Amino acid sequence: MKRFFAALLASACLAVPAAHAGDLADNVAQLTRGAEWKLVKSPRLDFDTYHPQGFARAGDFIFMSSVEIVERTKKYETPKDGMDRDEGKGAGHLFKLDADGKLVGQVKLGDGAIYHPGGIDFDGRWLWVPVAEYRPNSKSIMYRVDPETLEATEVFRFPDHIGGVVFDPESSTLHAVSWGSRRFYTWKVTEDLTVPDAALDPEKTRTLNPSHYIDYQDCGLLKAGQAVCTGITEYRPGSDGQLFRLGGIDVIDLKAGRPLFQVPVQIWSEKGKSITGNPVLVEKTETGIRLTAAPEDNESKLYVYETELK
Repeated sequence: MKRFFAALLASACLAVPAAHAGDLADNVAQLTRGAEWKLVKSPRLDFDTYHPQGFARAGDFIFMSSVEIVERTKKYETPKDGMDRDEGKGAGHLFKLDADGKLVGQVKLGDGAIYHPGGIDFDGRWLWVPVAEYRPNSKSIMYRVDPETLEATEVFRFPDHIGGVVFDPESSTLHAVSWGSRRFYTWKVTEDLTVPDAALDPEKTRTLNPSHYIDYQDCGLLKAGQAVCTGITEYRPGSDGQLFRLGGIDVIDLKAGRPLFQVPVQIWSEKGKSITGNPVLVEKTETGIRLTAAPEDNESKLYVYETELK
């Protein structure tokens, strides 16, 4: 395990410093529903982004996972083999963007019906990217991707839909959320980057999420033992009422599998999308917090918002 952490230290040019993470945790804890978010920039991404899912920063680059929907899933009248809908058709993508949002590389991920990437994370050396079937209670593949070459290695397959992942280097554990973030999973990562815990009965590695405030779309490591997750919940006043989406930020205790802090984020895009509806990077600035988000599909903008904390 010492060699594993040495590898992480050797790649420090790509990693986020630990002090930065600690400062970010303090800043997130100061957020309130009354935070004033200022739009800094919103450049248009000049490629077909499909349906963006997750962000991770590695050095000067941002990585974005996305699902290309070729044929939408269709709900069954009655469940079949434990599934509420068919497989649909699609393709999973991982895009590499420079500091200006320009596309500089990409790779396709998935296998057959497994084509829906989720929230992603960077551990200082590798990107961890889950790809699942586009339906709950299904199957997933966990990939480890080299951020420089974009070479993808399949690490394990898992009998549930994994919608987001966080790597904690201090405990050498991989943490994941299911469809709708109803379940948290925790797996130990070995020195050779295998995850034997993923072969255990899923009930032995999961914790039920006690919160139903938002469904997490993307997560990242906040500090050792904690993650920051962003997402949305949909509300509709009556069967004929207009759909309303409210976004938020949660701080998660990774060991306990429960939220420690929750705050709504009242920002919507030009098209009325909640800013935390799809991929979000939560980062520290000198005076507060920065959110980088891509809430819109296909023709997306990269929204960058900042708030000052006093």
